[in-house]
Amino acid sequence: MVNSRRREGPQSLAVGRSLNRMTIAHPRMSRVPVDQRGITLADFLVPIRLGERVGSRVRHVALIVAGAIFIALCAQITIVQTGQTIPLIADYRIQLASTPVPITGQTLAVLLVGGSLGLRRGLLSVGLYLAAGLLLPVYAGGGSGLDTFVNRSEGGAIVLGATGGYLIGFMLAAAVTGRLAELGWDRHILGAVAAMLIGNVVIYLVGVPWLAAAVGSTPESGAIERAVALGLTPFIVVDALKLLLAAAAFLAAWWAVGRRPAER
Repeated sequence: MVNSRRREGPQSLAVGRSLNRMTIAHPRMSRVPVDQRGITLADFLVPIRLGERVGSRVRHVALIVAGAIFIALCAQITIVQTGQTIPLIADYRIQLASTPVPITGQTLAVLLVGGSLGLRRGLLSVGLYLAAGLLLPVYAGGGSGLDTFVNRSEGGAIVLGATGGYLIGFMLAAAVTGRLAELGWDRHILGAVAAMLIGNVVIYLVGVPWLAAAVGSTPESGAIERAVALGLTPFIVVDALKLLLAAAAFLAAWWAVGRRPAER
């Protein structure tokens, strides 16, 4: 008798491992059949035989840790051009002379991790990265510590860190893109681009108001106006390239999964 597992594709095997996962989704938002909701690329990253040996909990923890490490590594891929305002692509960062918010590889990494791991694992992975940054220099440019989020001035007043809101927004973005990936948005070009765009918008919805509170207002412009000028408009082109790259990465990865042998 031929082993039935050899006739099963990788996607059906992942479905079998995820049948006990309850998902709630509006039918119009879902891009995959009901029995495939909740499955993301991470379910194919661990070889089946290895995954069965170590158990599901160990597999999930390993993926969460790997995601946090990936974000930390991407945050350190930087190009610094002192005194210049030159936006480059994707993972490269330029410390812009006109803004306290750098262009980093973190955003791209967060979108990839969230979409690959799904809502819960993506959220936990980014949370682990942020927690590690409180003690270790893993934030962009080797930054670390609680003062990235909040500090006290010499006069004793509480001062928000300029980039703290973006870091917190990473968690929400990972959760949103992860949930959309669970619904199959990352398996088609328009859905993948839309999911990455929504995740990017979520980051700015948290980061820009936080930056506004950090930089304050001047007689010439209000706090929100300054925050938009410092923390949004300089990065639109670069972020557009990032989300297109992330969407293309998901499409390529799903294509590779579809062409992979049924059993590893």
